[in-house]
Amino acid sequence: MRYIYPCVLGDLNKKMVFVGGPRQVGKTTFAKAVLSDKFTAGRYLNWDYDEDRQDILQKRWSAENDLLVFDELHKFPRWKSWIKGIYDVSHEMHSFLITGSARLDVYRRGGDSLMGRYHYWRLHPFSLDEIPNGVSSKDAFARLMTVGGFPEPFLDGDEREARRWRRERFDRVIREDIRDLESIRNIQLLAMFLDMLRHRTGGLITVSSMANELQVSPKTTKSWLEVLERMYLVFSVRPYTKSLPRAVLKPPKVYFFDNGDVLGDEGARFENLVATSLLKRLHFLEDRDGYRYELRYIRDKEGREVDFAVLKDGNLEELIEAKYSDQNISRHLLYYAERLSPLRATQIVAKIRRPYDKGRIRVTDPIRYFRKDIYRA
Repeated sequence: MRYIYPCVLGDLNKKMVFVGGPRQVGKTTFAKAVLSDKFTAGRYLNWDYDEDRQDILQKRWSAENDLLVFDELHKFPRWKSWIKGIYDVSHEMHSFLITGSARLDVYRRGGDSLMGRYHYWRLHPFSLDEIPNGVSSKDAFARLMTVGGFPEPFLDGDEREARRWRRERFDRVIREDIRDLESIRNIQLLAMFLDMLRHRTGGLITVSSMANELQVSPKTTKSWLEVLERMYLVFSVRPYTKSLPRAVLKPPKVYFFDNGDVLGDEGARFENLVATSLLKRLHFLEDRDGYRYELRYIRDKEGREVDFAVLKDGNLEELIEAKYSDQNISRHLLYYAERLSPLRATQIVAKIRRPYDKGRIRVTDPIRYFRKDIYRA
């Protein structure tokens, strides 16, 4: 069972639950598992299916349905006011689970407010701290580095089939989901922009430079990046500048939710794996505990850079450097660990013989680092 399962069950007793996440990350399987395991007479309705869409529009379901699951409801233009009205009238009769392949926290804005009526959870792909039964940690790491963590390719473990799956997924997201939800004129150029990002994972993304290459305006490429983020294809990591007088306001770094999307070398894929694993943890802690977590990077005018900085309610908790094979402690991590005094400073190395500590720095491998089961805390 997926890692957010017990938390979602608890929240369904109090409010509506929204579950957002990338297409094909397992939201439908998750919702149907909740239905079959804990609810005796629930009903699943998918906006993408014609018959279900008509039942949604005409509000056709039974009073005995103890759980109503609405999948992809955000594609209904008036979904916010529609679900608000349904919930206000019948929340004592039904529990509500709404899932979608876009950021429901964005698409809820405007119109009638849903504030106070729901809890929002974000479902991520498999990772080193969520490995299905029957898969070893070593095998999981190899799969994450090659086929990525989405359930179908991860469980299958076949690189050729993963490439076919990925191409079909890109086509569906770009040509169906984005078309349905966004006013994008040139889908072909957007696809080229996405392909450029796949080659630049972990690098500073200057949208004006990419706009010149594609012969569009910087405003257009900026809006495209925002669209791709809303669709859970990519996420941006922005610079941390607090307490750093010589920090520079640099462009964001961009990473992919699916580690298999990265077209760079092993170092780029490993950095992306660390980034998406960290974001998964921070999203879970934020959705469960209500604190505000941020994933940032550090870079100053002298070029000293640390890959990731974890912030909790604006306070620096941890500095993290990702290295594929370099076991020597990064000078920049050492510098900022002394300068900023975070609670923790860690260098995660994919190819390391044995972990060690030096001063306030912990050098370890990804399997040990992500071994702590925060999802049961």
